[in-house]
Amino acid sequence: MFSFFKKKSPAPDAPAAAAAAPAASTVATTQDKPRSGWMARLSQGLRRTGQGLASVLTGTRIDDDLYEELEAALLMADAGVAATEHVLTDLRRRVREHKATQPSEVKALLRASLADLLRPLEKPLVIGEHQPTVLMVAVVNGAGKTTTIGKLTRHLCDSGASVLLAAADTFRAAAKEQLGVWADRNQVDIVSQADGDPAAVSYDAVSAGRARGKDVVLVDTAGRLPTQLHLMEELRKIKRVVQKADASAPHEVLLVIDGNTGQNALAQVKAFDEALQLTGLIVTKLDGTAKGGVLAAIALWGQARAQGPVPVYFIGVGEALEDLETFRADEFAEALLG
Repeated sequence: MFSFFKKKSPAPDAPAAAAAAPAASTVATTQDKPRSGWMARLSQGLRRTGQGLASVLTGTRIDDDLYEELEAALLMADAGVAATEHVLTDLRRRVREHKATQPSEVKALLRASLADLLRPLEKPLVIGEHQPTVLMVAVVNGAGKTTTIGKLTRHLCDSGASVLLAAADTFRAAAKEQLGVWADRNQVDIVSQADGDPAAVSYDAVSAGRARGKDVVLVDTAGRLPTQLHLMEELRKIKRVVQKADASAPHEVLLVIDGNTGQNALAQVKAFDEALQLTGLIVTKLDGTAKGGVLAAIALWGQARAQGPVPVYFIGVGEALEDLETFRADEFAEALLG
């Protein structure tokens, strides 16, 4: 069962504490719902990436030609040079250790290698260690920010969290209205200002979330490119001002990236991480292209990051609510290779 909403039990008073052991934390979870439908959508979304890899493994021999073709397929899938070399080195080791003789056996070993590389990205989003837990969401232009925030809000609500949205995207005229639609759909509160400064809106939302006893304040910021230095500085300002409302916030700094952009996605993660010290990713639009290997590049980069890997909390393969789901390394590797 996957759990990402964790709410601490209130501290007992002194007499109660003396009479009984401390109460365990209560955990509100999503139901252990079948993910077969999700796996079908994920496999379809990654079909073009998977076809390029699986087609290499239909031959009859394990030789240098096979590894060269796998190298080309991984590079075409935007795994990047470093991650491709890492996977192939690991794969050769596994082939030797398992004494594999058929390309069909290599497929299972490649699946295991990819899953092991991706597994450090698999981490639950924990809510409830702070009241409210403040999630600051940054995004690259065109990644589907507002829809993703709406879906994330639904996930949080379905897990028992009370959510307040902060319409801090004052850069785009229709952003506040679009976020308002999602607030209505999910029946959650929203804080916005007619012509407000993004940082001021964020401050007001965190203050309101604490006053109203909300579990989560989700701060929606404007989409931007890392090269737009004035907008990147605005993000830093939002983060600083949020810290004035709550010294421990933001508790999560999430970046929404478009999986279709391939290696550009890795460059964007690096740039936003340098500016904001990211704590998590949401990868959208992993459908329709052969770019799904970029998660391997992100995972390998994370191994060298001083703070450790940036986890992928959610991945999306479409526009529907059910097309955003928690990331699991084994599922992703399975969908890639079948």
